[in-house]
Amino acid sequence: HGEKAAMTEEAISRANGLIFSRLALFLNEQPDFINEEMIGELTSKFGLEVKEAFSLLLQAALGFDDDYPPDRELWANYSPFMINHLDENVFLNDEYYRAIKVDEPETLNEWELKSFYIAPFTAFVCGDPVTFPDGRIIPRIGFFDCGYRYPGITQNGREWMTLLPNESVTQRIPVQKAQGKVLTYGLGLGYFAFMASLKPEVKSITVVERDENVIKLFETILLPKFPHREKINIVCADAFDYAANVAPNGRYDYVFADIWHDPTDGVEAYKRFKTLETDKRAQYDYWIEDTLKLYMED
Repeated sequence: HGEKAAMTEEAISRANGLIFSRLALFLNEQPDFINEEMIGELTSKFGLEVKEAFSLLLQAALGFDDDYPPDRELWANYSPFMINHLDENVFLNDEYYRAIKVDEPETLNEWELKSFYIAPFTAFVCGDPVTFPDGRIIPRIGFFDCGYRYPGITQNGREWMTLLPNESVTQRIPVQKAQGKVLTYGLGLGYFAFMASLKPEVKSITVVERDENVIKLFETILLPKFPHREKINIVCADAFDYAANVAPNGRYDYVFADIWHDPTDGVEAYKRFKTLETDKRAQYDYWIEDTLKLYMED
């Protein structure tokens, strides 16, 4: 749609709200609305690239009319930076993905480890939002042009931890920063612990998890597949109790917290963790921290 048009501060604030509210509704209710047939029709009839076809279909699905100039301008200001046509091979070649295969579901009380599937062109969050200098807040949306299977854990049927691309993308920087004696709150699938343990500069990883069933499921099925499981020590404890009473004496070099499911249940936990940064020699990071900060501003 051409170059990005200038937007006033008020217009940007309004546009941010529209993009996030409509996108949230779409992702919650019909993320698989766009399909191969729709994409194929646009690419074959009009010679569009796959990403451009996806963008036009998402624009319509979110209720932005391409024939209405204000809507067209808004979409031109956001969509090029928002939509990511992902290469599945990048994720299929992830060390964790290659090591952890879930052939049949495994259950323990209310917890279940199983394989999930998303259809081609299903939209999903992929990374923290990015704030631009002019005030635009750009959500990050990804899609594959093929079907994609990935492992995940549910609690009473509710997805708790999965290896959708958002999980690996949002943990890349914490994994890069991990070094020395590492402490992490929240076990899940053990993705962070697995990836950090591959690094020679990481000497040990203490994982604090309060649910005994999650620990048992992990130690029985997943941990034996970890190539450096000797670095990993799992402690069954409440994260906040540990942070307040044990961690200050642990002399950890890097601390990473990931005990929330999404921003709605993460803000209060994040605030509480921030008050417990008592070891000044340690570096602290938090899963989807940029997203949590945006929710705190609302």
